[in-house]
Amino acid sequence: QVQLVESGGGLVQAGGSLRLSCNASGRTFSSISMGWFRQAPGKEREFVAAVDWSGGSTSYAGSVKGRFTISRDNAKNTVYLQMNSLKPEDTAVYYCAASTLRLSVQQHNYVYWGQGTQVTVSS
Repeated sequence: QVQLVESGGGLVQAGGSLRLSCNASGRTFSSISMGWFRQAPGKEREFVAAVDWSGGSTSYAGSVKGRFTISRDNAKNTVYLQMNSLKPEDTAVYYCAASTLRLSVQQHNYVYWGQGTQVTVSS
C-alpha cells in the first residue's frame, strides 16, 4: 500500500509559477515510479509527467514540456512538479500517482492515487 498526499496548489496569474509536492508513505518509495496527471472541468484526466525510480529519467506531455519539471527526493519520499509559465489552460485538479511500471503515461498502470490539489491560473 502507498498513501499519497499532494500539496502546493492554489491561484496564480498567467505567467506565474507553482510547485506541487506529493508525499508518499507506505511501500518503499524508491522502488516505485511516480507520475502527475490533471483533470480540467468537463475533460478527462490526462497525463502530465512521470519520473522513474531513481529520478534519472522523466517523461512529459507535449503541452507542458519545457515549462514543467518533475523531480523526486527519495530521502524525503516526495515527488515534485515545478510549473513555470503557467497558462489558463493549465487550470485543473492535479493528481500524483504511483506505478510499478517505469515512466508509464497510461492511467491504468498507476495503482495508487492522491486526492488531488487544485491549480487555478487566471488570465
